[in-house]
Amino acid sequence: MRIGIVCPYQWDVPGGVQYHVRDLAETLRGMGHHVEVLTPAEREESLTDPWLTFAGRTVPVPYNGSMASVQFGPVSAARVRRWLREGHFDVVHVHDPAPPSVGLLVCMMAEGPIVATFHAAAVRSKWLAAWGPVIRPWLEKISGRIAVSDFARRLQVEHLGGDAVIIPNGVHVQAFSAGPPFAGHTRGVDGPTIGFVGRYREPRKGLPVLLEAMRAVVRAHPGAQLLVAGRGDAGEFRELVGEDLRPHVQLLGELSEADKAAFLRSVDVYCAPNLLGESFGVILIEALAAGAPIVASDLDAFASVLEGGTAGVLVPRGDARALARALTALLADPARRAELAARGPAVAAAYDWAVVARRILAVYETVLPPGGGEVTAGDEPAGGAAELTVDPRPARDAADRLTRWARR
Repeated sequence: MRIGIVCPYQWDVPGGVQYHVRDLAETLRGMGHHVEVLTPAEREESLTDPWLTFAGRTVPVPYNGSMASVQFGPVSAARVRRWLREGHFDVVHVHDPAPPSVGLLVCMMAEGPIVATFHAAAVRSKWLAAWGPVIRPWLEKISGRIAVSDFARRLQVEHLGGDAVIIPNGVHVQAFSAGPPFAGHTRGVDGPTIGFVGRYREPRKGLPVLLEAMRAVVRAHPGAQLLVAGRGDAGEFRELVGEDLRPHVQLLGELSEADKAAFLRSVDVYCAPNLLGESFGVILIEALAAGAPIVASDLDAFASVLEGGTAGVLVPRGDARALARALTALLADPARRAELAARGPAVAAAYDWAVVARRILAVYETVLPPGGGEVTAGDEPAGGAAELTVDPRPARDAADRLTRWARR
């Protein structure tokens, strides 16, 4: 199968959707499929793999407690048109197609089998509330819809109509379950250690709540250390931590995938104090695969991954006292930690990319016409196969209006 995948977020900026697209593409390629990815990036030269195509640069705008990538206009439309024409794809898979990005451009311009995955989750979306009726005709061209969680599914159903099959994010379980520990930190030896991974400057990630909880944790466990992995300014981080906690908090910076796996295999407890905007929680699956006992806020997405609290400890989001009690109790209970560590890999197995990719392929197969087959853009369909062609007019009609909205 010839598969075109569209990532709307900058490839060289770490993020959950980027990792999802990368791992899906690599897994499908490993299964013998021809896969190409269209994506923006900060620097075109960072796209080193031959199956990556540069879609241009994006404009960051606040969205869902984070920063979304806006990309629209005639230059982006030309790149999309060329990618579609040269790809000869049997199916195009667009991720988060609703915001004004390269994904929406593909939905406007492509004719043929389109699958979309919805990642975003929020109580409400100002963008979808305002522009849902405008963009709905183009999104109705999507013939197969996937949501990474029930929360993400509810958001797109509410604003866009239709329905979606739930297929969670994937994880390379083996990469996290086996390997060396993180240098200088061995679980059960160099502890007690609590781990946190994320963009700690984003309030929705909840690091200030965890820092407040740490003040109570270190009173009960004077040797406790909080290890923080993520991007950001070290000076700003020191100010955020405060002088009293600095001996107990270590900033590790951004980790490679291999180092992140070693990190998760080494901490005594992994903590996810997130406050909102999480549609799934890939990091929890990675921590489960690594055998790290988990304490997490009770977001719907996290509760689903942790099976209602049987695979980890759930606490009310934003409640520093409850978080401190849960962390203190788990650090004091090696038997409970061992129980959770043993359960984690079994829970994570259902999210292995080998399993998830086959479920996504099944969705592709449902949108292909009988007979299938490769058809290049511009040829007449043969044997009932659908032709993935390009209609540039919708993009030209909407580009000015959407670009003006994005800039505001």
